[in-house]
Amino acid sequence: MATFQFTLPSVTGGRYRRESQSILRPVRCTAERQALFNRIAPVYDNLNDMLSLGRHRIWKRMSVSWSGAKEGDTVLDVCCGSGDLAFLLSEKVGVSGKVIALDFSKEQLQIAASRQRERSRACYKNIEWIEGDAVDLPFSDSSFDAATIGYGLRNVVDRKKALEEMCRVLKPGTKLSVLDFNKSTNPLTSSIQDWVIDNVVVPVASGYGLASEYQYLKNSIKEYLTGSELEKLALQAGFSEAKHYEISTGFMGNLVATR
Repeated sequence: MATFQFTLPSVTGGRYRRESQSILRPVRCTAERQALFNRIAPVYDNLNDMLSLGRHRIWKRMSVSWSGAKEGDTVLDVCCGSGDLAFLLSEKVGVSGKVIALDFSKEQLQIAASRQRERSRACYKNIEWIEGDAVDLPFSDSSFDAATIGYGLRNVVDRKKALEEMCRVLKPGTKLSVLDFNKSTNPLTSSIQDWVIDNVVVPVASGYGLASEYQYLKNSIKEYLTGSELEKLALQAGFSEAKHYEISTGFMGNLVATR
């Protein structure tokens, strides 16, 4: 696997710590989630395509559009994984902009960096990959013009702290876009969602030897927040406005919060 260095972009402040110190005394649950995402990293993109029939690309474009990122902006993608949202953001901000992409999985970041090297568009060179913790972002206050987090907030142990951190590093009046599975209040939607996970997601993942890694998904959605609960939490975290949108017939959702 290719190696690379996580560099510190100029946008960061004095709160940056080296990679080995990026997560201070993590709780066991956080460490287990980190290990899980390291294990699934090699097949993560293929599984996303198979399990969503490619529709995740549409949802991610919608989420990036909701972020309000534009030409020349400096933007942040938290829990960036293999880089899908970061690449879309780089297309929005162009060669004059900057994308900072952060994740706690070194394996996911290595795959993202490898994908970046394989792409020829000039705008993709504006992405910096950083290993770090969503609840302790190593950036100065009011550093970013927009932020995204895709399929990440659900997996953060302290969601309010993560939202507070993203609020802190955003400039006043800018937006955070949060894409994830929707915890529906509709019993039928929830039942269908459970059926798909049990009868499609887990069996497909088992073909990659990752059945146990994907069995967590159903419980993680049940332990997540509904759209209205996400809106309330965003306001408690310091955002001035928050609106949650259900997409894909209620199976996915996107929170848009204004700093």
